Amino acid sequence: ADAIPLEVPRAQAREALGLAPTDTVVALLPGSRRAEIAYIAPRLIAAADRMWRERPALRFVLPAAPGLRAQIEPLLARGGVHAPIDLLEGRAHEALAACDLTLIASGTATLEAALFKRPMVIVYDMHWLSWQWMKRQKMLPWVGLPNILLREGLVPELLQGAATPPRIAQAGLAWLDDAAAAARLAERFTQLHLDLRRDTAQAATDAIAQVLA
Repeated sequence: ADAIPLEVPRAQAREALGLAPTDTVVALLPGSRRAEIAYIAPRLIAAADRMWRERPALRFVLPAAPGLRAQIEPLLARGGVHAPIDLLEGRAHEALAACDLTLIASGTATLEAALFKRPMVIVYDMHWLSWQWMKRQKMLPWVGLPNILLREGLVPELLQGAATPPRIAQAGLAWLDDAAAAARLAERFTQLHLDLRRDTAQAATDAIAQVLA
């Protein structure tokens, strides 16, 4: 929260990524682990393709975490994917600053998306045995950090069998069609950003000074 600017540098991010100010941009963030790419990336890419078929003017960016580009490229090159998806080398923060919407794997990236004040569709899929173990824990009603921190299901969560490309695409288009809802969400995320700012660097420095003393 301290590192991400309160005012989103959208224009600069779009210029850096070669996107026009008038483009409607969707960022795809499938996660930073190989298993997440295997389970989640195909669903996000297929959802992007469905969205593009309905609205050919959409632009898509996919920031690849370090070392995962080679795993993602074949997914974009296979038959049936026609949406214009720009594969980026990292640059997730620029993608989040530039986009109008993100389709995103559950994890810390969802908090970053919230701090960039972006509407999102949270997606997760994992091996079915791991999912059964997770379900038995029954710890929280949500998995997405924005929903957990705000204690409200403000952004849709599509998990396991519910994380189908048609449902992801439908939820994404719903955000793009409701500017008022996106604006209300941005207001909640701005307050969250303010609440989470704690000057962590100074606090850490003070704690180290106390230990050394």
